[in-house]
Amino acid sequence: MPLQLHAVAAADAADAVRDGIVDVALLRLPSDTSGLATIPLYEETTVAVVPTDHLLTALDEITAADLDGEPILLPLDHVVAWTDAPGEPVEHRPETTGDAIELVAAGMGALVVPQSLARLHHRKDLTYRPIVDAPTCPVALAFPDGPQPALVEEFIGIVRGRKPGSSRGQAQVTPKRTAREKTLAKQAARAAAGKVARKPGSAKRGRR
Repeated sequence: MPLQLHAVAAADAADAVRDGIVDVALLRLPSDTSGLATIPLYEETTVAVVPTDHLLTALDEITAADLDGEPILLPLDHVVAWTDAPGEPVEHRPETTGDAIELVAAGMGALVVPQSLARLHHRKDLTYRPIVDAPTCPVALAFPDGPQPALVEEFIGIVRGRKPGSSRGQAQVTPKRTAREKTLAKQAARAAAGKVARKPGSAKRGRR
């Protein structure tokens, strides 16, 4: 059965699972996971998005100290959990990360986001640099806690590392044989058939 993908805001992902809008969701942690089970998937690098002519672009990667005194935009859908984050928070908080990207392009400040969001909102006039000492951004698969429909259980099992043919999956599938294996099997079958068809005492006798 094909998967159907639905785009939801990061802030709404957990509720979408709890409300039954989706069966599972990719969730950025930390988040409210009450009533949900989660499987950790990976952790994203945290980056700073800046204009291409910003001084920080002279470096391949930066540290938190490099952002000291830098205006930092904090959109309402901000997802990086960073206590005592560097920089000076801009008083105006844009509604979305996309809106914050526009303000970065206008020179209003830098934006700290997971690397995937920086790539998602890529623009020619902006770039980003990894922050080596920033906390990473964990991503997990979330689904309702408790028993799930068979197909959802199958999907969860695959994510956890079980193959479709495992004990909690579908019936074991016999692997296909190679051409050589098929040929050897046919030869063995013919030899066995010849032994069965041969009558006792039918072997040729030598001359007296």
